[in-house]
Amino acid sequence: MAEEVVLLTNPIHGDGVAILERHARLIVAPDTKADTLRQLARGVSGIIVRAQLPDDIADHAPGLKGIVRHGVGLDFIPVPQATAKGIVVANLPGSNTNAVAEYVFAAILDLRRGAAVFDRDLRDAGWDRSRSRAEKTTEISPDTLGIIGVGAIGSRVAQIAGNGFGMRVIGTSRRTGNLPAGVQEVELDRIFEEADVVVLSCTLTDETRGLVDARRLALMKPTAVLINVSRGAVIETSSLRDALITGQIAGAALDVHDLHPLPQDDPIYSCPNLMLSPHVAAITATSSRVMSTGAAEEMCRILAGEPPLNCVNPEVLGS
Repeated sequence: MAEEVVLLTNPIHGDGVAILERHARLIVAPDTKADTLRQLARGVSGIIVRAQLPDDIADHAPGLKGIVRHGVGLDFIPVPQATAKGIVVANLPGSNTNAVAEYVFAAILDLRRGAAVFDRDLRDAGWDRSRSRAEKTTEISPDTLGIIGVGAIGSRVAQIAGNGFGMRVIGTSRRTGNLPAGVQEVELDRIFEEADVVVLSCTLTDETRGLVDARRLALMKPTAVLINVSRGAVIETSSLRDALITGQIAGAALDVHDLHPLPQDDPIYSCPNLMLSPHVAAITATSSRVMSTGAAEEMCRILAGEPPLNCVNPEVLGS
């Protein structure tokens, strides 16, 4: 039997590596350029994905049995093309839910309470300058939090908001009438009109692309903030930039962007009251180990001819 080879688009946690190395030889891509991944995919049996795969990756990997997402979102994987080739695709629902939800509240508190700004001003400008900022900050406990995309992450955000901070929670989901207890289902525009904090945790689809446009930003309160842990394309970035520069909204936090990595000369850097991070909401030491071991175990099942625990294209099983 030929040696099984698994391609890792990026390094994974050592515990995941240890699981895989008992069953396959590993190749770690030196970069995630499309041509690099196409070349390395030749002769591999599996790919564990942490970066965008080219749509034609299956055409360059005739022996490919399975693709496993190191995480949840499937937009990095050309699922229809893989399905057409009979390639199993799996992901890890819930593996980073808590990490992303905690990031949401770190971002909200940063924007609303500004602990880092107090620290900076205390060091650079002194006690009085730092202390003078306090009366401009606001508490979040009496406010309304609106969630667009009340799936696993949105549900956890809602739980923390309601039970931890006593916030009123409103939301929308693709599956109407199925929101968890404590979340009032409302129409999309009402979220922008009523929420003091708008959280984007929806899947990127044709319907959600550009969902946050100039019209909806204009519906928001001037004191409201926007948090995006979804995908960059859910927001019309130029419209958000204008809203921040003009003070139409009070602030925003973006963990995802139109381009990854975010170019150093991107005009978004010049926006006021904006917290930026490099797509790390889902990444902690805790979640990285869970995702890596989970992805490794799913890949081992696929290599052994067994169905993964969470196959996203079950029609290929047994084909």
